[in-house]
Amino acid sequence: MRDFLPAEKARRERVLAVIRERYRAHGFDEIETPVMEDYARLHAGIGGDNEKLAFNVLKRGLDAEAVRAAADDPAALSDLGLRYDLTVPLARFYATHRAELPSVFRSVQIAPVWRAERPQKGRYRQFVQCDIDVIGDATPRAEAELLAATLDTLDALGLDGATVRINDRRALDAMLDVFGFAPAERPGVLITIDKLDKIGPDGVEDELRERGVTPSAVDAFAEFLRRPVTLEYNPYGERQIRKALPAGVPDEVIAHLVGLGEALAAVRGSDPIPGPPLVFDPFLVRGMGYYTGTIFELAHPDVGYSLGGGGRYDGMIGRFLGQDVPAVGFSIGFERIVDLVTAATDGEASAVVVVHDREVPASELLAHKAALVASGARVRLEQRTKNLRSLLDRAAADGYTAFATLAAGAEPGSLELRPLD
Repeated sequence: MRDFLPAEKARRERVLAVIRERYRAHGFDEIETPVMEDYARLHAGIGGDNEKLAFNVLKRGLDAEAVRAAADDPAALSDLGLRYDLTVPLARFYATHRAELPSVFRSVQIAPVWRAERPQKGRYRQFVQCDIDVIGDATPRAEAELLAATLDTLDALGLDGATVRINDRRALDAMLDVFGFAPAERPGVLITIDKLDKIGPDGVEDELRERGVTPSAVDAFAEFLRRPVTLEYNPYGERQIRKALPAGVPDEVIAHLVGLGEALAAVRGSDPIPGPPLVFDPFLVRGMGYYTGTIFELAHPDVGYSLGGGGRYDGMIGRFLGQDVPAVGFSIGFERIVDLVTAATDGEASAVVVVHDREVPASELLAHKAALVASGARVRLEQRTKNLRSLLDRAAADGYTAFATLAAGAEPGSLELRPLD
């Protein structure tokens, strides 16, 4: 968990303002949910490994004896916890307020979440997520809206070259069925497949054999991984999807994926070739247990890790509402993208430091400041020091772009602004 100095805080807020503005332009409405949710909801088996990283809140009023008695039962010690993502709170929010929301609800939620991570570069125990979700639409149009809004936002931030890897959990299940993996083996098999980029086909095959899963299925999968593959100019389309999957994947799953690409091409105004920046990846897994269909991850050529992702979770809201509602969401990893945003969003139109002599009366200082503020500038007053260079360097580090010097008797509006280099 981190502190942010004024310049960094201002920079983060400017990036967040761009994200909010672009999402709002695409018809998403911002909501807010509490930072805590019921313990049972956060540990309902739908959050994957994130449930193990949740910060739980000790019940009020427990004495030492009660704590000792419940030491092996976390549910007896805690009734609340800090949210570890924004999707579980959204599902609860929708189930609570459904009657007050449109039939197809497009939400934005931008807020901190907490996980008991082992701190390292890019991973923090408190971090901001930027989520957009479409609830109530089961068609590929919903995914296309999410992707169009996200790619438009990245464009507005100056992050050119991003691509979206796409797969479908139903395609993964069908593929494992075709190869002959038993249903009970598949969660572990998917964990291994998710490592393909890191350990390669040989490493995946070796780990699957170490798991002791069906040998003939491993043989079939290893053969599939090593089949000859020709590169495609357009990495996303029906031909490319069918070519990347074994025979036997249901046509309706492929049709859903193809429809997503066609819808996004229409939204983005792109020709079929080269088309939107989509790449079909038959081995994309994503670990969240609540995904039921399409899944996607956001990649950028400047970094070797994902900048965000999401997918369809049609079964989650039904756990709270009593009936299934189609839902799909996409989350931008704010902490990861904020460091990639270029200086184009860093500066303000006018941020001025007025360096004044000690003798300048307060009335004159405030009159000059008011004139600059009225012109649209952000203004800081600083009394002149012996080391003016150090004062100006500090102002520049805090995001100020210009300065002026002020002596007693100057007329308001007469200050000469000079750039802070």
